[in-house]
Amino acid sequence: MREAYHVELDQLAENLAAMSVQVADAMERATKALLEVDLGLAEQVISDDAKVDDARAECEEQAYALLALQAPVATDLRTVLAAIHAAESLERMGDLALHVAKAARRRHPDPVLPEAVKPYFSEMGRAAVGLARQVEAVIRTKDVSAAKDLEAEDDQVDDLHRHLFTVLMDREWPHGVASAVDVTLLGRFYERYADHAVSVAKRMIFVVTGRMPGYGTDDEDLTI
Repeated sequence: MREAYHVELDQLAENLAAMSVQVADAMERATKALLEVDLGLAEQVISDDAKVDDARAECEEQAYALLALQAPVATDLRTVLAAIHAAESLERMGDLALHVAKAARRRHPDPVLPEAVKPYFSEMGRAAVGLARQVEAVIRTKDVSAAKDLEAEDDQVDDLHRHLFTVLMDREWPHGVASAVDVTLLGRFYERYADHAVSVAKRMIFVVTGRMPGYGTDDEDLTI
C-alpha cells in the first residue's frame, strides 16, 4: 500500500514537470508568433491552452485524492500542498502565453511590435522560456540551489521590463498610443510569467526544507 502511495506522489510530480514543459513550449511559440507575425503558431498556442487547463485539473484531482485517502504528513504533506499551488501557477503561465498569442492574432497581418522594441521581447521571451524549463528540472530533482538560482533569471526579466518603459516614455515615441498600450500589456505578461515560475521554484524549496522563501527578512519557518 505504501509503495503504491509513493508511486502516486511521484506521478503527481511528473505531471507537474510535464505542465512545465507545456507552458515553456507555449511561451516559446507565442514569442515566435509575436516576433515573426506567425498566425499559425499563435493559433496553435491558443488551441493548446485547453490541454494546460486539463493538466491543472488532473494535478489538483490527484492531490486532493491523496489528501483525502492517504492523510499525508511532513514532507509528503508539503509535496501535495505545493503541487496544488504549483499547478495553479503553471496554469497561469499558460494563460499568459495565451494572451501573448492572442495579441499576435488580433493584429495579424500587421505586427504588434515596432522594430525598436523587438529585441526586448526576444530577450524576455528567451529568459521566460528558460525559467519554465528550469522549473521542470527543479520539480524533477528538488534541487534547492537550482531553485534559488531562478530568482537571478527573474531579475533579468524585471530589468528588461524596466528598460522597455524607458523606450515607451520617450517623448519621441513615434508609434502612437495603441501601440504603446500593446507593448505595455505584453511586457507585463512576460514579467508575470517569470514571477509565477519563481513561485513554483519556491514551492519546491518549501517541499525540501519546510521553509517558504520570500517572507519577511528571514525565511519563515512553515515546517509541517
